[in-house]
Amino acid sequence: MPLIAQLLTVLLFTCLSFTARGEKLRIVTEPWAPYVYEENGKSLGLDYETTAIVFKRLGIDVEWQFLPWKRCLSMLEQGQADGALDIFHSAERDATLLYPSEPLSQVEFVMFYANERPYPFRTLDDLKGLTIGTSPGYLYSKDFSESTLFTQEPAPTHEANFGKLVRGRIDLLITDRRVGQHLLDQLNIRDKITENPIIISQQSQFLAVRRNAGMDLLVQRFGAELKRFKREPAYAELSARYGAGPAPEARAASATATGGKTVEQQESGAQ
Repeated sequence: MPLIAQLLTVLLFTCLSFTARGEKLRIVTEPWAPYVYEENGKSLGLDYETTAIVFKRLGIDVEWQFLPWKRCLSMLEQGQADGALDIFHSAERDATLLYPSEPLSQVEFVMFYANERPYPFRTLDDLKGLTIGTSPGYLYSKDFSESTLFTQEPAPTHEANFGKLVRGRIDLLITDRRVGQHLLDQLNIRDKITENPIIISQQSQFLAVRRNAGMDLLVQRFGAELKRFKREPAYAELSARYGAGPAPEARAASATATGGKTVEQQESGAQ
C-alpha cells in the first residue's frame, strides 16, 4: 500500500474512533478565565471556544472536564484523559504528549499587589522577606521556585489568592496578566489591587494529547486548522471579546524580574 494511502487509513481510523464508534476525545482543563471557564453552566473562554470550533471543523466530538490543574495532570499520566487544554510545553513531557505546531495563546506572568501595601520591584532580589501567593500544581522557574529570599504560599484557588492579598495575608501574588485582570472585575476589587507592569515571563499555551495511535495526525490537522482559524475575522472578534490584545503599559516595561528566565505552569514534584 502506498505511504499516502497508509497515512490516510490511519487518519480515518482515528476519526472513526471518536465519531462512528460513538467515542469522544476526553479533554481536561482547569478553569483559567478568560482562557477557559464555566459560567451559569456554559463553557466559555478564548482558548475553549477556539478549540471547540477547531474540533467541530475536524468532525471530532469532545468530552470536557474542568478540574484542578494537579488532577488534570494526574489523569493524563494515568491515561484517564486523552489530552489537556492550556498546557505549557516542556521537554519532560515530549515522551508522553504531542503538541500542535500552533499555540492557542500566550501567557504573561506578572505580580499583583494591594494598593494599601505597594511593593515596587525590578528583580527577584527586591522581593527579599516578602510572601508571594502561588498556585498549587504550578512549578515556576528555577530562579523563582528555589529562591530563599522570599516565601511562597500556595492557595487552593486563584480567587483565594486574591482574597489573601486584599486581607494582607500575602504581600504579592503571581499569575497571568489577563487572568488577574479578569478576577479584579469578577471579584469587584479593582479599586484595591494593582498589577505590577513587570512581565516575569511569557509562555505559550497549547492543546496537547497523549501519544496514542493516530494522534500524531490528529495533532497535525488540529494545528493546521487552528492556524487557519486564527487568520479569520471570527478569531479576531473572539480575541477582542476576551481582552486578548497586548497591554501597552506592560510591554513598555519589558524588563523581566528573572533576567529572561521562564516561569512555568507545570506539575509539582508531588504530582
